[in-house]
Amino acid sequence: MTPPITANPDRTLLQTIEVLAEAAPEEGFSLREIFDRLDESAFGAGLFLLALPCCIPFLYGVPQVVALPMLALAFQMVIGREEPWLPATLGKRKIDRKGLTQMATGGRKWFGWIEAIIRPRFSVITGRRSERVIGFFLFLFSASILTPLPMTNTVPGMAVAVTAFGLMQKDGLAVIAGVTLGTLWVGALITGAFLGLNVITHVSSAILGS
Repeated sequence: MTPPITANPDRTLLQTIEVLAEAAPEEGFSLREIFDRLDESAFGAGLFLLALPCCIPFLYGVPQVVALPMLALAFQMVIGREEPWLPATLGKRKIDRKGLTQMATGGRKWFGWIEAIIRPRFSVITGRRSERVIGFFLFLFSASILTPLPMTNTVPGMAVAVTAFGLMQKDGLAVIAGVTLGTLWVGALITGAFLGLNVITHVSSAILGS
């Protein structure tokens, strides 16, 4: 039986994820077990953790495991829940040790820098009144991860991760940066979809008219 990982106030979230990966059995942990071992009740921590595998290019399988739980947490923010909760069917989803190790390594590679520069500022943006609005944006970004196209998880995953980290650390500037990145990405997807539909319509009209 794997010993529990106790919360350590002197340990950053990235360090906690690294310890979690080292302690994991080969079959890994379920999402519920991971949340329990992190001992985190904040939406920011849960979303950051789940967004990590989505940020890593060419990491397949894990993003599909975490996308729906991300949607569930973001939706709970929109409706104003105070603490995150995962339905049993989503909480039972497992991330194996290899996936956890990749998350820890990728998290350190892509977000190690953010720990050095992030700090509390523009706290009005990270307050309870703003969480519902931020949750709406996070829901959109998380939904775009489910787009069935190659490499569509990396940019929105980073947007969710930066926004979530900003929420954890009460850094409104980081939240603004994450929301801006995600909004640009969703806008690009919508624009691409309309352009593609327009091209298909014109080609179809040309074929039918010939």
